[in-house]
Order: sequence, then C-alpha cells, then structure tokens
Amino acid sequence: MAESASQIEIDLRALDHNFKEIRQKVGSQVKVLAVVKADAYGHGMLPVVRQLSGLHVQAFGVAEVWEGVALRRAGIKEEIVVFLGCRPEETAEVVSNGLSPVVFDQQTINELSRQSLAAGKKIGIHLKVDTGMGRLGITEAEVAPFLFSLKELGGIYLAGIMSHPPMADNNDPALTLEQNRIFARVIENSAKFISGSVAHIANSAALIRFPELYWDMVRPGLSLYGCYPTDNSYKTINLKPVMNFKTRVIQVREVAKSWGVSYDHKFITSRPSRLAALPVGYNNGYLRGLTNRGQVLIRGSRVPIIGRVCMNITMVDVTDIPGVMPGDEVVLMGHQGREEIRAEELADWLGTINYEILCLLGNNNQRRYVN
Repeated sequence: MAESASQIEIDLRALDHNFKEIRQKVGSQVKVLAVVKADAYGHGMLPVVRQLSGLHVQAFGVAEVWEGVALRRAGIKEEIVVFLGCRPEETAEVVSNGLSPVVFDQQTINELSRQSLAAGKKIGIHLKVDTGMGRLGITEAEVAPFLFSLKELGGIYLAGIMSHPPMADNNDPALTLEQNRIFARVIENSAKFISGSVAHIANSAALIRFPELYWDMVRPGLSLYGCYPTDNSYKTINLKPVMNFKTRVIQVREVAKSWGVSYDHKFITSRPSRLAALPVGYNNGYLRGLTNRGQVLIRGSRVPIIGRVCMNITMVDVTDIPGVMPGDEVVLMGHQGREEIRAEELADWLGTINYEILCLLGNNNQRRYVN
C-alpha cells in the first residue's frame, strides 16, 4: 500500500527516554501507571504499550473497557485500569479479561461482585474519590460506606484508591496541596480497609511539580509523550517529543504581486512571491485556525502559512528560502536543523492545548515508528 506524503513519525527512543526521566524523578519505590487512553494520545496504543511493557511499567490506564480488552487480546499481562469504569452490560467482559475498573457507584460494585463470583474469579477495582476535581468520584464523606460495602462483597478487592488534581499545572499550588491533604485524610481514616491497595493521585503536572503527591503510584500521560503540562516543567525534567509530523512540497510556483491565495483570498501577496503547496490540511487534523497564523520548517528555516488551510492543501511562502523544490521535506511539528516547532506552539496558534494537538494529528494520519 502506498504511503501518504504526510506522516506522523513516532520516535520510540524518545518514549524510552521520557519514561526513564519520569522513573528517575519519582524514584524506584513509586509505581508507574502509563496512561495510554485515546490511542496513547494519538501515538498508537499497542506499539506504545509494547514498548513500555519492556521497560517494566507496572500498569496501564485506558478510558474505556474496549481499550482494555484490545490490550488483553494483544497479550498484555500488566494491570489495566479503566478510568471511566464500566457499564452494567460490560461487567462480564471486565471480569473475563481481568481488567481493573475505576468505581464510583454502588450498583457497579454489586454487579462486578456478582459477575466475579459467578465466574469464580476475583478482580481488583480502584475507588475514585473527588477531592476537588469536580468530575467523577465520591465525596470524602462517602468513602467509609463504600469501603464497608466492599468488605462485605466477594469476588472483588480494592486494588487502589485514587483521585485527580485539576490545577496541578496552575501557578498557584494552594488547591493542589489542599486536595492532597484531603486525600491524605481519606487514606488515614481508611487504613483498616485499604491495606495492600495503592494510593494514587499524581498526573503528569503533579508528578513534575509536587513530590508530595507521589504516594504509591503516579499516572504520567502527557509527559510520557514528551510534552509539558506547564511552562515551569522545563526546569525540572528533560522530555523529548515522541511525535513528529512531516510532509513534502508538491509544487513551487512564482506568482505576481497582488496574487490571491486559496479560498476567500484571505492572503494577497504584497510582492512577487514563490509559493509552495503542501499536501496537508484539516483532513489531517491540521486545522483551518492555522490560516495566516502558523509556520512550518523547510530547509531548516521557518516559513509562514498563507491563505486558507484547506481540506488537503496548505500554502506557504518560501520567497525568502532559496532553492525550495518539490520533494523537499517539510516539518509541521518537530525538529529540522536548529529549528523546532513543538506541540505547545501549535496549540498556542490554535488557541487550544498540546493534548488536543497530539490527538488531532496522531489519529488523523499514517504513523511510522522509529526505534
């Protein structure tokens, strides 16, 4: 099958590097749960999991049951935590595949117990406590009744107790530290119920900025893929981007001054110009918001995007870059020469976050893996 001119390149060496940086930062006693939901943030769940499995990651985190099932069918043996839990009709599949769902309601716990007992199995669950995120979870006051009910049920055991910080990437640490105090209180008050369970709350931002939140396990996602959750992070950990996005010039042409470019003529040349056409557009996750705003790298230099980004074509101005010709490599995200365009910069141009950039690009293009 022919390859696309525009490709996502996944650097597995950078993934290894980032995991080792995280391991060094949190220490050998803290477990690591690698977050691989959303197709590993667009990097490809199975290749990423296989790579990390060889580095002795203790667990993997997915959003939905079907993702966990896919990993089991691929032969993955490590614990797989399902962050969104499971619907009643999914409990049998959770039990048969030995997944560890996050729980936050009694009905699900009861059904998981029933299915596990019927299958003659015992599965681990992770209890989600909302310490300030304001999304899924139970309150601090509800923890004791939940844990008591778990003690009375068979077929299940408490593998973990967890929470999630909403503002660990914020300059003001007050809320994050207060969340951790609440979480610590939950752990202390639940000691007789949770022996042998892992306590975990730290996402990428927290593991980089707040050692107080390490507890028994951390949950890196964004940092594994070489992106920073906050500008302050650069000072404390050295991450390498795993995802690069490249294409090639398909045409170069000379045009006159006052030449309108692309749909709606949102750009009109102010001088005689050389324009290059790139076979990439919003079909590839390279969104229209980059119109007259973004930049790409050609021959080691930055060149501006001009005119509307189309479904399959983006135009750039190469007037000031001598010798550009069809076939030249174009870096849309990544390194070329001494220049670099990071996901954070693309996110800034588009008014979004680097998480969304990775998912947009990674899930809308052919991927090629580099070892």
